[in-house]
Amino acid sequence: MVVYLAADLIWATRIKATGEDSGVPCRPVRTMEMLDARLEDSPVKALIVDLEAGPLAKDMIARMRGDDAGERERAVKIIAFGPHVQHDDLDAARRAGADVAMTRGAFDRRLGEVLLTFGV
Repeated sequence: MVVYLAADLIWATRIKATGEDSGVPCRPVRTMEMLDARLEDSPVKALIVDLEAGPLAKDMIARMRGDDAGERERAVKIIAFGPHVQHDDLDAARRAGADVAMTRGAFDRRLGEVLLTFGV
């Protein structure tokens, strides 16, 4: 399963629909509590984070890669995406532990591939 934090309904819909088309279950996480619940009750393989979701996006990456993260959290792949003009945010996501950080355009073009690569 892939869980995702999307800044808006357009991205949430695209991720969910592409997951359905690809046969990869995708579920939203809008809060840290939702993320924790998904980790507890589902075999989460990947977390997709829209960097335009603000501080919550960074908090989710930190939760998965921070000192308190366990083996299960560290095994989850993190894919971060954001506007191409926000190089600093993309670099910060990489430094914080995102396995992949890409521009929105690249994410849009490669969404199906990303889900199949990291979600199965």
